[in-house]
Amino acid sequence: MSITILLVLAPIAAIIAWWLSQQRLTAKPWLEVGAIDDFPGTGALSSPAATIGLGVFLAVVSSLFALCISAYFMRMQVTDWVQMPAPKVLWFNTGVLILSSVALQYAQVAARRGRMEEVGNGLIAGGLFAATFLVGQLFAWQQLNAAGYFLAANAANAFFYLLTGLHGLHLLGGLVALALTIDKVWRGCELAQVRLSVKLCAVYWHFLLALWLVLFALLTPWVGDFVVICRQLLT
Repeated sequence: MSITILLVLAPIAAIIAWWLSQQRLTAKPWLEVGAIDDFPGTGALSSPAATIGLGVFLAVVSSLFALCISAYFMRMQVTDWVQMPAPKVLWFNTGVLILSSVALQYAQVAARRGRMEEVGNGLIAGGLFAATFLVGQLFAWQQLNAAGYFLAANAANAFFYLLTGLHGLHLLGGLVALALTIDKVWRGCELAQVRLSVKLCAVYWHFLLALWLVLFALLTPWVGDFVVICRQLLT
């Protein structure tokens, strides 16, 4: 179990640590020569609290999903595990979430260039694609229930609903933050505030996309077949 957790946590922790390092959290302005205002890229205030808070939040979410994934792999070793099929709509949902992330990246680039109209368009497009993803996930649940793959029928079913449900809840929370950012754009807030909000939304969306790609790979039947092969090789 510990090895699995490390394998899942290590790359995610490395990405988060790299991102936080880009915020110049380790800068030492007291070692610089000259006035503090001469070095706008240094100092404790160069990274807004929201940026640091998001980094900490992503680390916590990564730990939560790493534990769930570790438990998923452990439970797969039990003989009563029956891998459920992955609905084909998940492929569509994955493509929609990719488009949502691309739209948020477009909005971030537009915010850097001060093109507020394009920022609003990118945010709205990203939100619509994300909402479509959530509707698609609910449709996948409906398909599975109609086919008899109920939550309590098998441990594999329970993990599918748990992992996709947790991911969906985090995306739903992101939509709330996205709506607040769109409101800032409509109200004509200062460009600096809009840039920060758009940047944080884009980072969060990219994280959710990467997380979903990991979950999607785990929830497809070939992962269960791979584990069975490994188990046979080790016995």
